Amino acid sequence: GLFVTDYFTRTPRKLSPFRSFASIELFHFHIPEDTVIAVWNLITFKEQGGTFGDQCPDRSITVYFRSGAPSVINPLHTHFPRDTAVPGSFALTLTWTLPNRTTGVFNVTSPLPGDWFLAAHLPKDEGKISVKGLYEECQYLFQPQLIVQRLVNIAVLYPGHVTEQTMAPHNRSCLYKVFVPSYTSRVLVEVLRCRGAEGCPLWLRVRAKAPPLHNSTTLDCREHTPCQLAQDLPFWQHWYYVLVEKHPGVPGTVSFQITVQLTDCSRPSLARPPFLPSSASMNMPHSFGSAGGLALGDSPPPTSPNDTKHPVPIPVTSHAGERCWPVRPTLRNELDTFSVHFYIFFGPNVSVPPDRPAVFVINLLPVLDSGGVLNLELRLNVSSLCGENVTVFGCLNHEVPLTSGDNTSVTCETESLAGFLLSVNATASLSRLRIPYPQTGSWYLSLRSLCATEHGFEPCTNVTAEVYLRAYLSPCINDCGIYGQCKLLRTNNYLYAACECKAGWNGWGCTDNAEAFSYGFQLLSTLLLCLSNVMFVPPVAIAVRSHYLLEAAVYIFTMFFSTFYHACDQPGIVVFCIMEYDVLQFCDFLGSLMSVWVTVIAMARLQPIVKQASVLYLLGAMLLSMALQMDRHGLWNLLGPSLFALGIMAVAWTARTIRRRHCYPPTWKRWAFYLCPGALIAAAAVLLYAFVETEENYFYIHSIWHLLIAGSVGFLLPPRAKPSRRLGPLPRRKGCGYQLCVNEQEELGLVDPAVASINSICTS
Repeated sequence: GLFVTDYFTRTPRKLSPFRSFASIELFHFHIPEDTVIAVWNLITFKEQGGTFGDQCPDRSITVYFRSGAPSVINPLHTHFPRDTAVPGSFALTLTWTLPNRTTGVFNVTSPLPGDWFLAAHLPKDEGKISVKGLYEECQYLFQPQLIVQRLVNIAVLYPGHVTEQTMAPHNRSCLYKVFVPSYTSRVLVEVLRCRGAEGCPLWLRVRAKAPPLHNSTTLDCREHTPCQLAQDLPFWQHWYYVLVEKHPGVPGTVSFQITVQLTDCSRPSLARPPFLPSSASMNMPHSFGSAGGLALGDSPPPTSPNDTKHPVPIPVTSHAGERCWPVRPTLRNELDTFSVHFYIFFGPNVSVPPDRPAVFVINLLPVLDSGGVLNLELRLNVSSLCGENVTVFGCLNHEVPLTSGDNTSVTCETESLAGFLLSVNATASLSRLRIPYPQTGSWYLSLRSLCATEHGFEPCTNVTAEVYLRAYLSPCINDCGIYGQCKLLRTNNYLYAACECKAGWNGWGCTDNAEAFSYGFQLLSTLLLCLSNVMFVPPVAIAVRSHYLLEAAVYIFTMFFSTFYHACDQPGIVVFCIMEYDVLQFCDFLGSLMSVWVTVIAMARLQPIVKQASVLYLLGAMLLSMALQMDRHGLWNLLGPSLFALGIMAVAWTARTIRRRHCYPPTWKRWAFYLCPGALIAAAAVLLYAFVETEENYFYIHSIWHLLIAGSVGFLLPPRAKPSRRLGPLPRRKGCGYQLCVNEQEELGLVDPAVASINSICTS
């Protein structure tokens, strides 16, 4: 065949340590049809400060692959919520081969066409809280590239038509494909008139959606005559690929004919629902009564399978042979992103008769619906059982309905299909199923009622069970509970939702409490963070006593907003917010930096120059507000104004030292008992904040930070300034000359200068 190679790449992204699915990097690819091989080239490199990170430590990178929807991963081995089905995925761990770069390759032979998703993350770290900009952080960048090779001009088989083929000696196989429409109950592939050197030395392989593999459904034509390979309950609206492969070592030319037969249960030759079905055949509740009073007949009038006015028949395998049951559609009601309800016509109560299943279809839109959670709920109306031991089984399958004909062992599995099983009875009348990140397309739910006996389950007689059915799509499982937050995430144009847990809770729905904080621990951490701000009371008292009223007001502001910010910032349920979180955070950060600013300016002793000191206070408030608005966690945006204040203090102290020709402050007691201890306490607080604080010790390390910062302010705040001597009247000079006597009232500004006059001119 003719091969075409396509190449796809994605922009490199920075990887993060795994905490929840919200911390992973998700990549979306699309593999075209008829692809025979897909090769992912996984490129990872380190960066530090804009250059190659040769000094960065090697950290393993885990990559997950899944077709149809994002991978449901659990690297921390936490517990999933109850009634949650976990779809499988493939994981690959990359190791470093070079100091700053590594490359991995992942090959998939005959991949399924459509959407593929890659998820990558770093291992979980110790949760250190680092100050942004303090040092150059090691960044691990990941870039996947996809190379696909697909076949073009694959021969198409038409049902009921015979295709002749001659396989030359240098050819080993021939590939065909046939399209299977909806309402197909069976696909039969047959090889006819096969002639070769050793009889019919051919292998016949069939696979849905992609070319066959070595483990696909296979038949050896030398051992089976006629050479027929059947697929019951095939996937609807998909291509089926047929590979005819010659045995190795067979010489000469092999000629054969191949044909495909599709069994369509919607044809009039098979059982179909009548033109006006009864309420029982349509699985409607008893309250709706009978619609026309017609039963399921053997010779219904022919109708089009695409006719939306009538139920669509589906094939069901049973001991009685092949039959067709109606499929009830659902109405899609979109409320919000990943918030979709599927309503059943004449529902939500559904009648399940004893002699036929009730089948429903739920359609999930491509790409749009795969980022949420598909929820299914069955509730049995026990009063409708009339005292019988009835069990209603539900089978949820993707892309084709499945109802097992075996009564003794009720499963949702065949050789080629696997679904999800639900059951309700008089003892357990409620059953739920949650599927995170479901594959898109059509999901079929088949309900069947059976009675339990000594020999297993048998069909019931004259008992029609009534079941409440609810199906909906939600962003997260139970909205992540009270200890989690459901986040809507985006990668390029793809949306998905994930839980971000707090207070030590983990898991896909924040339901794993193995490491959860107790209520007492949450209360203790909240009280420590809030009550540690009481340490600002002594600095406020010292400031008021020393007549530093502006500084005292700033300390009170800081104490108030720091207390209520930490009361609102708690991860658990011990939370109290008096304002919006963003407002409290801004005021807390602003108060903390303003406390440093006004303390340093007060230490500079600029009070005699009143106007200049007021300008500096106002300038500091404006600069700090601007810096916090730019980046509240940036190091230099916050450290710059503080260094500027320290520079002003250093200039003022230096000027006093030069003018007085003596070190300022002049007394050694001030240095030994106030300045040095205050500076050491402040330095210890900064070191704890920058290098020791982690997520685990945050509540007590940050409380110590509050105590140390407030204590250092009490030491560093200068004492009350001594009142300056009041200047008296200038002494009168005696001797030759004149003396100008000015009215004292005018000098004091008590009279109008225009009216004032010179009292006397004195001569010595």
